[in-house]
Amino acid sequence: MSGDETPGAAETAEAEEAARKIFAGPIAFLKSAPTLKFLPDAAAPEVAFAGRSNVGKSSLINALTNRKALARTSNTPGRTQELNFFDVGEPLLFRLVDMPGYGFAKAPKDVVRQWRFLVNDYLRGRQVLKRALVLIDARHGIKDVDREILKMLDDAAVSYRLVLTKADKIKASELAAVTARTAEEAAKRPAAHPDIITTSSEKGMGLAALRGAVVEAIG
Repeated sequence: MSGDETPGAAETAEAEEAARKIFAGPIAFLKSAPTLKFLPDAAAPEVAFAGRSNVGKSSLINALTNRKALARTSNTPGRTQELNFFDVGEPLLFRLVDMPGYGFAKAPKDVVRQWRFLVNDYLRGRQVLKRALVLIDARHGIKDVDREILKMLDDAAVSYRLVLTKADKIKASELAAVTARTAEEAAKRPAAHPDIITTSSEKGMGLAALRGAVVEAIG
C-alpha cells in the first residue's frame, strides 16, 4: 500500500473493481411493466433509477453498463412510461430498474396520474427493492418536482441515494456548490444516503463509484 493510500481507499478500490467485473459481464433487458401485474417475479434484489425527464437517466444506465443502447434514450421528455427491468449476471445477481421519468410539463393529466400510481405502488410494495438512485441534473440542482419523489421515497421508507448527472456541463466551483447544497438537503431526509455521487455519462466521471454503490446496495 502506498503512503497516501488509507485502508478505506484500498477497500473502496477493491469494491469498485469487483463491481466493474460484474458490470462487464452479462446484462440483458428483461421486460417492461406498464402496470404492476406485469412486474417480473421477485427473483433477485433490485436497484431502481429515478429522475425527472431529460436528466440523462438512460444515457447514464448505458454508460454504467458499458452498453450503447441497453436503455432507450429519447429527446422527447416523458417517453418512458413503464418500469423497465434489466437482468445483471448469469446466473442472475440483481436487477436494474429504469423508472419512468417525472416532471414532464406537456404530459396529459391521466398520464401523470398513471405514473404516480405505478411508481408509488412499486416503491411501497416491492420487497426486493434495495435502493433507489435519484438522478439530479447538476446544472439545476434539486427542484420541487424532485422533492416530490424524495418525499414519496421517504414515506415508503425506501433507502435512496442522490446522483448528480451532467457534471461536465458546469464549472468546478459551481459543481462543488451544487454538491454541497444537495448533500445538505439529503442530510435532512430520513431515507437518504448522506453521500452524493457526481457523474457524467459523456466523460465517464463517477461511473466506478456508481457501480460500487449499486453492488453495495444489493449486498
